[in-house]
Amino acid sequence: MGYKERIATLEVEYEEVVAELADPAIYGDQRRLKEVSRRHKELEAIVRTFRELRSIEDDISTARELYEIVEPTERSSMNDEIELLNERHHEIEVRLELLLLPRDENDGRNVIVEIRGAEGGEEANLFAKLLFDMYVRFADRKGWKWELLGADPSDRGGYNEIALLFKGEDAWRYLKHEGGPHRVQRVPVTESQGRIHTSSATVSVLPEADEVEVVIDPNELRIDVYRSTGPGGQSVNTTDSAVRITHIPTGMVVAMQDEKSQIQNRAKALQVLRARLLKLEQDRQSEALSSARRSQIGGGGRSEKIRTYNFKENRVTDHRIGLTLYKLDRVLLGELDEISDALILDERSRQLAGDQS
Repeated sequence: MGYKERIATLEVEYEEVVAELADPAIYGDQRRLKEVSRRHKELEAIVRTFRELRSIEDDISTARELYEIVEPTERSSMNDEIELLNERHHEIEVRLELLLLPRDENDGRNVIVEIRGAEGGEEANLFAKLLFDMYVRFADRKGWKWELLGADPSDRGGYNEIALLFKGEDAWRYLKHEGGPHRVQRVPVTESQGRIHTSSATVSVLPEADEVEVVIDPNELRIDVYRSTGPGGQSVNTTDSAVRITHIPTGMVVAMQDEKSQIQNRAKALQVLRARLLKLEQDRQSEALSSARRSQIGGGGRSEKIRTYNFKENRVTDHRIGLTLYKLDRVLLGELDEISDALILDERSRQLAGDQS
C-alpha cells in the first residue's frame, strides 16, 4: 500500500475519531477519552499535512498547464514558480514521511526518572546529584512541571538514589534517550592530590502508568513501614512514615520516605511500582522482557556508558551517536537540546532506514 492509500485509510479513521469526540458519552470514560484525544492529535497532524500536500500538487499542475499557454517571455518566471512549488512539495513530503513513522507508544506520557550512584563511592552519589540538577534545569527550560517522588541522600550531599516525575507533552520524547550508565571524569572534592577519578551513575527512564493500566493485586505486595532516616542513618522522624513496598511476583522493591505521611509515601511508591511494571509488560509484549530497562541500568560499571562528562576538557560525549561537545558547563546548566535533538534525529534516521532496533 502506497502512502497515499494509507493516508486515505487514516482520513477515514480521523473522521471516526472526530465523531467519537463529539459524542458526550465518551466523557464518562476518562481512559478512553485520553486515548481518543491522543489519537486525534496524531491523525490531525497527518491529515492536515497530507491535505497541504494535495493543495501544492494542484498548484503545480495548474502552473504546468499555464506554462504551456503563456508567452515565451513569461516562461522563465513561470519556471521559477514551478521550481519553488516543487521545493515546497518536497519539504511537505519529508514532514509527512516523519509523521508516518511508527509512533512510540509512550509519547505524551509523564516520565519517571530514577538516578542512582553506581561505581565510585561517594563521588558517584555526588554525580547523581549533578545529573538530578541537570535534568531539573532542562525541565525548567522546556516548561515542564516536575515533582520529587523520593530521595535517599548520601553523607556528603549527594544521592544514593533519587526519583522524579516530569510532566510535559514531549517529556518522554526528550528523556527516553537518557536511560543508561553515565560516566564522569573529574577531580573529586574528596581528592587532596588533584587526581582525576572516574565514577558512574545510572539513569532509568520509565513512562508513568495510570492505575487503570496497571492493576496491582494487594495480596501480591509486602508493605513494610519504618522511620525515615537522613544521611548517616540518623532518624529524621518520630513516626513510622517511611514505606517499603515489595512486589512479590517480580521481586521489585520501592521505598519512599520524603513525605511526613505514610499514606503519601505509599501512594508515591505505588506510582513508581506501576511505572516499572508497565515497562516490564511493554518489554514482554515486544519479546524483549526487561531488556530495555536492563540495558538502561547496565551494571553501572565505568566501562559501560552511554555518555561521558569530562570536567578537565569541559567535554561531554554521547557514545551512541559519537557526538562530542566542548560545552559541559552549559550542558550541566540544562542545555541538553543539542544532544537530545541529535539523538531524536538518529532515531528517526534509523526508522526511515528500516532499523527499528
